[in-house]
Amino acid sequence: MSASTVGLSLIVIGLILLIGKWIRVVSPPFQKLFIPSSLIGGFLGLFLGPEVLGNVVSWAGITGTFLSGGLFPDYMLDVWVALPGLFINIIFATLFLGKKIPSLRQMWILAGPQITHGQTIAWGQYVFGILVTILILTPFFGIDPMAGALIEISFEGGHGTAAGMAATFEELGFEQAGDLSLGLATIGILFGVIFGIVMLNYGVRSGKTMVLQNPEEISLDASRQTGIIDFDARESAGKITTRPESIEPLSLHFAYVGVAIGIGYVILQALIQIEKMTWGQATDIYLMAYIPLFPLAMIGGIILQMFLDRYDVHQTLDRGLMMRIQGLSLDILITSAIATLSLTVIGNNLMPFLILATVGIVWNLVAFMYLGPRMMPTYWFERSIGNFGQSMGMTASGLLLMRIADPDNRSPAMEGFGYKQLLFEPIVGGGVFTAASVPLIFYFGPIPVLLLAFVVMLFWMGLGIFYFGKK
Repeated sequence: MSASTVGLSLIVIGLILLIGKWIRVVSPPFQKLFIPSSLIGGFLGLFLGPEVLGNVVSWAGITGTFLSGGLFPDYMLDVWVALPGLFINIIFATLFLGKKIPSLRQMWILAGPQITHGQTIAWGQYVFGILVTILILTPFFGIDPMAGALIEISFEGGHGTAAGMAATFEELGFEQAGDLSLGLATIGILFGVIFGIVMLNYGVRSGKTMVLQNPEEISLDASRQTGIIDFDARESAGKITTRPESIEPLSLHFAYVGVAIGIGYVILQALIQIEKMTWGQATDIYLMAYIPLFPLAMIGGIILQMFLDRYDVHQTLDRGLMMRIQGLSLDILITSAIATLSLTVIGNNLMPFLILATVGIVWNLVAFMYLGPRMMPTYWFERSIGNFGQSMGMTASGLLLMRIADPDNRSPAMEGFGYKQLLFEPIVGGGVFTAASVPLIFYFGPIPVLLLAFVVMLFWMGLGIFYFGKK
């Protein structure tokens, strides 16, 4: 894999993203469903690749042509397969870079109800995912028990976490889980927005919303639907914190990302060595060897941000520029991951795939409609809809639904959602336990992990209902 092939592969990814954006601009259905251009581009790459176009040409009996394997050469697909595992580290490293880290007390006061609700949803995805695997998928379909973690990895974690866990699945002998989790993440995004809009209409009509009072208020301006910002409303992408003749600001921020990932790598290697010298030797169980880098890159980002908060008197790190790096990485990750998705694997495991998707969607809906009003003391609908959107695959989906439900930020939903991430992401939704869940099931079996998840879910549920819900 030479530098020129990697460069050409990235250029083609950029072209696919651009075409995906054009398709979204001219397609009202995609606009109304708020489908990201990266997802459209990813499916375009999938259709033009070996899984669709290549198979269609082969079925038609046309062999030996450049279309027999799709439009893209094998070396390009090899690069795309590797991209998600690289860019997920950048995404997680940037999650908290540029954010002021508040005290735990501040976070708990402002975001406590949303934290307990979000944690309950995430741990419940483990509970019901493992249950359905033990009771149905393994005995009737022969699916590996590690499939019990797929709902949380795919729905709560999204495409990034699903792609980042692919190497762990392969090392543990469950190779098809990578494609299944990416497929579930795609289902989560699509149905998250669809059900979110449906529930918003229901919430307004039934008087459950406190901000919106009329169904006609459920809308976003044209610029949000097309994704093109009006010229007069355009804002800066970030602040230039250093003079370009000394160092380009974007280069500095990229360097900060590298430092955060480096800190995470050092932490991971230290944990691996500690495990080897202590309980690993005694038990022959090595969990840390299967933990991917990205959750530790997030911890590295938090450590770096705390250091900069204290010692960077010039405040050289800008959150806006960091968000642009994160957004670019996420777009490339989603496009490349979907473009290299194996439809054959999903087709061979279609029933388990559909069962996992159904169980995940039903649990998220129940947690939103039933637990939301019992765990949120005020503005339960506006707060819970954000957790629902995130639990279906993307933080952006949760932000979008909250923006529709509370366009003028009259509720504490948006602020609480932001603080919630600091006590949420490091644990689940791509955090340390998400990364550890698969090797835990591999080593100890699904029953102990099910019991652990059930106890933790009950803890957060009880805290939400009997503490915050009574306020």
